[in-house]
Amino acid sequence: MKTKGIKKNKVNIVTLGCSKNLVDSEQIYTQLKANQFEVAHESRKDDASIVIVNTCGFIDNAKQESIDTILRYADAKENGLIDKLYVTGCLSHRYKDDLEREIPIVDAYFGSNELPRLLKTLKADYKHELIGERLITTPSHYAYLKIAEGCDRPCSFCAIPLMRGGHISQPIELLVQQAKNLAKKGTKELILIAQDLTYYGLDIYKRRNLAELLDRLADVEGIEWIRLQYAYPAGFPMDVLEVMREHSNICKYLDMPLQHGSSEILKLMRRGINREKTEALIETIREKVPGIALRTTLISGHPGETEAHFEEMYSFVEKMRFDRLGIFTYSHEENTHSHTMPDDLLQEIKQDRADAIMALQENISYELNQQKISNTYKVLFDRKEGGYFVGRTEFDSPEVDNEVLVDAKKHFVRLGDFTNVKIIDATEFDLYAEPV
Repeated sequence: MKTKGIKKNKVNIVTLGCSKNLVDSEQIYTQLKANQFEVAHESRKDDASIVIVNTCGFIDNAKQESIDTILRYADAKENGLIDKLYVTGCLSHRYKDDLEREIPIVDAYFGSNELPRLLKTLKADYKHELIGERLITTPSHYAYLKIAEGCDRPCSFCAIPLMRGGHISQPIELLVQQAKNLAKKGTKELILIAQDLTYYGLDIYKRRNLAELLDRLADVEGIEWIRLQYAYPAGFPMDVLEVMREHSNICKYLDMPLQHGSSEILKLMRRGINREKTEALIETIREKVPGIALRTTLISGHPGETEAHFEEMYSFVEKMRFDRLGIFTYSHEENTHSHTMPDDLLQEIKQDRADAIMALQENISYELNQQKISNTYKVLFDRKEGGYFVGRTEFDSPEVDNEVLVDAKKHFVRLGDFTNVKIIDATEFDLYAEPV
């Protein structure tokens, strides 16, 4: 029996996984809106008759979350609470046959690059004139800009090329136009994303062309911050650092997943770089862009990782003193090269090693944050929560990094605006501040 208030042909899009998936959902959202659909993104009202689940298939935990979400809406369909259920994204792309067999109540499964087919199924036209246009689901003052799709890197542990295909760069002109469109709608911060930013341009310009793209985007009126996420260390284009220094609106921030600190494990991972070259690259980046914040991601428990390899990773983190760091436990992904190696390390050991790295990083983050007390920073405020206005410095990306907290009982700041603040206290991952 259907609940009262369900809206015929209202679509609710549910996004799982990374910011690249979010951009895909925003493109679905934009196309459906242009076709006169009523659309919501992750609505809590449960009043939509059609649900589209955009899945993640990156690692075991992400896959399980995607499956659980599909099953939840499958139950809703079985109980007559929704009419149609469609599944798209990485998990659907990679395991379509298995999902169709195991969860047949879903009306249709789509791959990660099948937007036109999804729209056709919904009896909506794919509007080519909307290329470069996008309605965003983030707060209007920041938006993700996906500059490329897919990946050509041969990392042994990673299944992303199986789900997203090879690297395809977006032309500079299209990206600049999209940035201009976003700026007109109030976007002040662009967060550049791709599976690998540093590969940008090799396919269409026959050279690594991230520096030129940044140069062009930095000239877009209204864009005050440009942030770089997901840079690959091997073959890093050093001219990017020159452009970063030249433009004040390019954040001194770089997200560079390094995956490990042992040369032997990096070789098994097929990363194309060793520890010594990685350390030299980090030193060069810090030398050429003084004050830059470096974020990295690591993996614990890759096949072949011994206690000695883990100690190397620990000492690497200790020496490099990253500003931000996250760590995953290794996930054994079928059809990857690492899957041919025995995954014989207990999950508890993988987790213990990850926990040890995070405990080390907490101490490093605390020490670095204590040094910020009494300093003044330009902060972009995202939201109000728990009695605080919550914002970020140029050294912090949304959702994954430090936050700046201003007591809303004592002070007022405008959300979506920049405010200069003085840091008055700090913990491992939060900075407490008052407006200057």
